[in-house]
Amino acid sequence: MKYIYNPGKEGMPIFITLHGTGGDETNLLPVAEVLNPDFGAIGIRGNVIENGMNRYFKRKAEGVYDMEDLAIRGQELKKFILELADKYNFSTEQVILLGFSNGSNIAINLLLQDDNPFKYAMLLAPMYPVEIEESKDLSNLEIFLSMGEHDPIVPLSESERVINIFKNQGATVQGLWVNSHEINPQVILAGKNWLKELKLIP
Repeated sequence: MKYIYNPGKEGMPIFITLHGTGGDETNLLPVAEVLNPDFGAIGIRGNVIENGMNRYFKRKAEGVYDMEDLAIRGQELKKFILELADKYNFSTEQVILLGFSNGSNIAINLLLQDDNPFKYAMLLAPMYPVEIEESKDLSNLEIFLSMGEHDPIVPLSESERVINIFKNQGATVQGLWVNSHEINPQVILAGKNWLKELKLIP
């Protein structure tokens, strides 16, 4: 998988940035920089191509996921991140998954895996229309969600589904409602405050 690594200050957390459909490994690095310039960041490009656009997993139609491919790509991405952790000597407990749209959706898959090694995620404009068949203990997760009240891509009911996926299984969730399918200054400010509240800085 193609990626860009921006090392932060020693001992600081590290963002794993996951772009939306049609993006690439560079898209969310400026967002990570604004959220905290001292944190490291790794932007990873999705290796699925849909109509010339990068994605992290296949879909059969808008809002209809290819579940088999999602499972395979989720495992593949987790393995790749663990390899990067070994290569650059950081712990998964330092990782903050930072996803937008399709990137948020693959991040949700990572967080719901049985052997999930991650504790923190910022999920912007997520959607996960997948039946969760078994309850998991997600009490170790800290989740920041940004969702659009008038999102043309993600219906309100689907945003609420994402909230419930995490809350119903014990995760600590901080939600922010914005207007559309977007990352705006309100999201950045709320994200900064969330990071401060977590006291991730040594």
